[in-house]
Amino acid sequence: MATRSRRPERRQEPLSRERIVGAAVELLNTVGERGLTFRALAERLSTGPGAIYWHITGKAELLAAATDAVVAAAVSADPTGTTASPEDAVRAVALGLFDATEAHPWLAPQLATQLSRTPGGTVAPRIFESLGRQVRAMGVPEADWFTASSALMHYILGAAGQNAANSASAGPSGRDVDRDEFLDTVSTAWEGLDPVEYPFTRAVADQVRGHDDREQFLAGITLVLAGITALHRPGR
Repeated sequence: MATRSRRPERRQEPLSRERIVGAAVELLNTVGERGLTFRALAERLSTGPGAIYWHITGKAELLAAATDAVVAAAVSADPTGTTASPEDAVRAVALGLFDATEAHPWLAPQLATQLSRTPGGTVAPRIFESLGRQVRAMGVPEADWFTASSALMHYILGAAGQNAANSASAGPSGRDVDRDEFLDTVSTAWEGLDPVEYPFTRAVADQVRGHDDREQFLAGITLVLAGITALHRPGR
């Protein structure tokens, strides 16, 4: 009688810091910061919380690591498909961060937290380095590197964060319809403002309707880059 050979059991991928951080990002995307617990993380990884503590000391470190991992992927991406010039590289970094905050609703608040509480951590230097190298390549004098890079960083994170907040308030379903209705409501409200106190706001009210956030974001990057080029030319 022939004996059936026993199939070898599938070996589970060994637990590592990278695997833990990846699972944390997945949990953050689905259940948010409040739902990210070591118990939930252990269940997802099919391990015990004690094993996780060998790699991550607590939730603060876990959130910082998850934020850094997403930012690292964002600043190394090239959504435009071209980095032919320093300006194009800046746009690629900007779009990478913009898309990341859109894809990960928890990222914008965590960026604000990490940058204010732990500016000496890896997140701020990672973003600053990715932008600063391009500012230097644009020929900006060394004395102006910090100012020019800061202007880009503040615009990118501020605009991307506000867009993420707007998207989150629209809800996961019917986002486009909700957004159009929201913008129409804002436009109508602005059109009804006092013409003496708010002449400019009334004049641009109709431009709010149907505008594309991504295109508007890139237009802002172009304005900042134009200002850096005009004000910080070598020898100026």
